[in-house]
Amino acid sequence: MRVTCTGSSAGAARLGARRPRFANRSERRFAGLLDFYRLRWEYEPRTFAVRWDAEGRVVESFTPDFWLPDVDVYIEITTLRQRLVTKKNRKVRLFRELYPDTPLQLLYRSDLEKLALKYLSQRPETLAA
Repeated sequence: MRVTCTGSSAGAARLGARRPRFANRSERRFAGLLDFYRLRWEYEPRTFAVRWDAEGRVVESFTPDFWLPDVDVYIEITTLRQRLVTKKNRKVRLFRELYPDTPLQLLYRSDLEKLALKYLSQRPETLAA
């Protein structure tokens, strides 16, 4: 689902689309932080192939959670159980090998907690799920 938003004091201005359905609360809260600082973002704007079968068909792909067009960086948020984090880390490694010129920042739960403390110090629970 590709949704472009630009933050505003009243929340995100939806540019031709409704507010996305986030996969989890951490993504929703991170979007709120971006909105608060009026940073433009897109949610799940592109899917990248990371593995193909012998016939060249895509068998595994990776869709970063956010793209920040003004700084041209993809953001992937992970606050999952360790088993799932390991799987996601493998996909991120493949992504970085295959698309070395495409910037990606992986944020873990601890990163989100630090962001919350730094930028939303009155309500540190705002980001951490």
